[in-house]
Amino acid sequence: MMQHVLDKGYVRLVDHMGSDLTVVNAARVSYAKESKELNEKDIRLIKFLAREGHTSPFRHAIMQYEIYAPLMVARQWWKYVVGSAHMEGTGDSLEGWNESSRRYITEEPTFYIPAEGEWRSQPENSKQGSGDPLSWGLGQKYTDELMNYIEQGIAKYEQALQDGICAEQARLFLPAYGMYVRWYWTASLQSVCHFVNQRLEHDAQQEIQEYAKAILELSKPLFSHSIDELLHK
Repeated sequence: MMQHVLDKGYVRLVDHMGSDLTVVNAARVSYAKESKELNEKDIRLIKFLAREGHTSPFRHAIMQYEIYAPLMVARQWWKYVVGSAHMEGTGDSLEGWNESSRRYITEEPTFYIPAEGEWRSQPENSKQGSGDPLSWGLGQKYTDELMNYIEQGIAKYEQALQDGICAEQARLFLPAYGMYVRWYWTASLQSVCHFVNQRLEHDAQQEIQEYAKAILELSKPLFSHSIDELLHK
């Protein structure tokens, strides 16, 4: 299953392990009990676990995604992998992240280019985030300038490769933050909901909000009761 995001990006659900029943049985094992089919009593248990902050049972359900996003989104996302050991109290991260590298591949670079009406102003009362959309004319100017900048970088990158420069150095000519990168992200249900909760907030960067929506859309059918309870109401 796949959700398209931004102009060229996507999130693809590669695999998953478990269900709402996995969460229930991870909790019930404390009493040497197991449910065979999810029932109303189990749903009440999920509500209780989420409400009281008993989050360890939600770590036994796992999801794996392939993500294609601009580097500026990827580097924000990476914070959740770095921070997961602290959040989950494990001493070792329960998340996996493997990213494509231009040390090894020379596929055609792809870039995120906001359309004329997608450029946003600086916020009035904050040093981060964004404000209202810019005028169409100013947006058109910067869309054109960004396209020209990218074209120059690609030309220099390709020339460097032709002149025998190694790929890991030639990539220095590519404009970085808008360049699409591809990675696998494997995370527990708790980690996924933590990411979605934070990146669907109104003050999160708009581009990563779109990816959080895609993650939620793909994940909700798999763990509908657990996700309902773990997300901020």
